[in-house]
Amino acid sequence: MSKLRTGVLGVFPHMDTATAAIRRLRKEGFELTVYSPTPRHEVEEALGTKESPVRIFTLVGAFTGTAAGTALATWASIVWPLVVGGKEIISLPAFSVIMFELTILLGALSTVAGLFILGRIPHVGPPEAPMYHPSFTAGNFGVFAHAPRDRYGDVQRIMSESGSEEVLVDQR
Repeated sequence: MSKLRTGVLGVFPHMDTATAAIRRLRKEGFELTVYSPTPRHEVEEALGTKESPVRIFTLVGAFTGTAAGTALATWASIVWPLVVGGKEIISLPAFSVIMFELTILLGALSTVAGLFILGRIPHVGPPEAPMYHPSFTAGNFGVFAHAPRDRYGDVQRIMSESGSEEVLVDQR
């Protein structure tokens, strides 16, 4: 069973002040959870997030779909040959529709599978959700620093100096 994580939550009215706090807290070595009213590239950049590996699942699924479409159409043409006007039995232009459709289908399904696998969904056990503030859906940004109790003062100071409107301490 996992242990609940404690820390300090800062509420920021502007993205610039939130990203400044994120950079300072990351420099100090804190693990962060960030709340944003909308996805922002600046926040992702400050957090140093990497590109998602889900795109590899999509690429492999798409290539598999193309290969499966080609194999299916080729197999069907060989098993049930239909010679029309002396044309070749295996004709790739005629197979392009099924190849395209299976590329899209398997690419999409493998993307969903990658999201589930990499997102560890479904999660079994109690959630490890840090603190949340309702103002995050109204335009404010939130930065939750996972910290031991003896470092709360450092985190509160950094958040206040960075321009936090409110600093809340997790009492769990």
